[in-house]
Amino acid sequence: MRLTTKGRFAVTAMIDLALRQDNGPVTLAGISQRQEISLSYLEQLFGKLRRHEIVESVRGPGGGYNLARRAEDVTVADIIIAVDEPLDATQCGGKENCHSPEHEHGGRCMTHDLWATLNSKMVDYLDSVSLKDLVDQQKQKISEQCVVVVHRNHAAV
Repeated sequence: MRLTTKGRFAVTAMIDLALRQDNGPVTLAGISQRQEISLSYLEQLFGKLRRHEIVESVRGPGGGYNLARRAEDVTVADIIIAVDEPLDATQCGGKENCHSPEHEHGGRCMTHDLWATLNSKMVDYLDSVSLKDLVDQQKQKISEQCVVVVHRNHAAV
């Protein structure tokens, strides 16, 4: 199972938005520049996020995007599912048709249950991580980077 750039970029852009929304609507151009994600790609992703009521758009001068829900009420799973990212490690997309019906063991492959269980655990984990959790992690990293080291000048005695 691989998480594609669609899911990664959507989560990254949502963290950027949540970090900055206290200053008013956040522009996609700003997110694009800061995160080095194509503006047209962000427009596609945010259209899907808006349809899933995760973000809301503000039109006009000073417009952009805000969270439509509180950051603690948005999970990573919500974001990834909203942008149509498949969360499936099975070969068959969960349809249990890994093999042809004529195959000795029917349609399911021998490892189907293993990958289906992984899917469930993965969704459970991503559903347990909120956007607020990720924003808090970023704020912590930023504050650690901003620690100023004070040096004392020692005068010769």
